[in-house]
Amino acid sequence: MAQQRRSLAELLAGAAVLLVATGFVAYAASNTGQSALGGIRLVARFDNVGSLSSGSDVRVGGVKVGRVASTAIDPKTYQALVAFTIQSDLSLPTDSSATVSTGGLLGGAFLSISPGGAETTLHDGQTVTITQSATNLEDLLGKFIFNVGSLAEATEKSLQQKSPKP
Repeated sequence: MAQQRRSLAELLAGAAVLLVATGFVAYAASNTGQSALGGIRLVARFDNVGSLSSGSDVRVGGVKVGRVASTAIDPKTYQALVAFTIQSDLSLPTDSSATVSTGGLLGGAFLSISPGGAETTLHDGQTVTITQSATNLEDLLGKFIFNVGSLAEATEKSLQQKSPKP
């Protein structure tokens, strides 16, 4: 009798674990960008997309309004093609711009859309023509260090020229 109760308790615990695991899998599948994307589908071209990838957020004014559907390379121009969707109730002017941004030093990349002022709007399948590529933090840091070194050399040279010679 005790053996039978223990088996039933183990069976119920196993069923609960499977139910919770199924819930996690369903949540992960719905939030990875692999599910069907609705809304207006647009494209943008960039020289560098950094760590932007499928499933990344698309934001307007910091508010999530869509997702990156895919990234690819144009074999003719070697530019990165980014296909993304935005909410169908959002009308973006044709002179809107797209920028690859990051959420701080450790944040993930996202596509930031800045609405323009044109009276005509982008429709499904059109291209955002005004783009700004991702900024490479390592390149910026290298330029900063190089410039600081050059500034130090120039300052030292200037001080040597101004100081009286014995």
